[in-house]
Amino acid sequence: MAGELETRWNRALTQAATVEARIAEHDAAAPGSSSLAALDTTKIGTNLRAVWAAPTTDARLKKRIVRTVIQEVVADLDDTASEIVLLVHWIGGAHTELRLTKRRRGQRNSTASETIAAVRQLVLIASDDLIAGILNRNGLLTGHGNRWTRERVTSLRSHHKIPVFRPAPDGIEPWLNLTDAARLLGVSAKNLRIAAETRVVKGDHPLPDGPWLFSRSELAPPQAQHVAFEAKQRAKHPAGPYPDQKSLFPSTTQRDGCYAAAL
Repeated sequence: MAGELETRWNRALTQAATVEARIAEHDAAAPGSSSLAALDTTKIGTNLRAVWAAPTTDARLKKRIVRTVIQEVVADLDDTASEIVLLVHWIGGAHTELRLTKRRRGQRNSTASETIAAVRQLVLIASDDLIAGILNRNGLLTGHGNRWTRERVTSLRSHHKIPVFRPAPDGIEPWLNLTDAARLLGVSAKNLRIAAETRVVKGDHPLPDGPWLFSRSELAPPQAQHVAFEAKQRAKHPAGPYPDQKSLFPSTTQRDGCYAAAL
């Protein structure tokens, strides 16, 4: 019995030595400590915002930054203000208090209804990746405060049962943007936009920095045709100077080195 126990003990010691050797090899092969840890924390603070927001900063680097500059974060509740109070203890002894609005019972981080309404209109002429760019250009964020991507637009559509944009098989799109609608009427985009802004022609403009939408069926009524007719007439008969109209500025002629004005 004693011999068997001794054999097991020696085998366990051998396995432990093997594991320790593998750990040492791993530590030797692992990259050295980050230069970030060797930096003075005061120097890190001067560029922390730029480094954190840089597109090349991934989640691993952000975790290393947090472990380097933050000692601990203490959370508490302020029931009176319905806020979560975070006290950040920085390396070096400084403290920062942050307050976050406490989510009410049953409250969800949902996308703004105005954004959802805009997406319902934009899908009439744009694909999900184009919609994502339009939403980001207007400074709109998701319910969780993220920028829009094609995948997030697709998820939003699926959740709210909004159909995806599909080009018409025959090429005759029922909805047109400003450029295509102007081309259909034979007018400039500027003239059509002015007509839409003054409600002479019906057009939708879901977002300030976004496309106009025109229904093809709305471009046939008399109002739209009248806009096209007026624009074409102006192009045929551009305004010219009246022959008997005097010039606003007097002409000048030089006489003996002096200038005389002809009034």
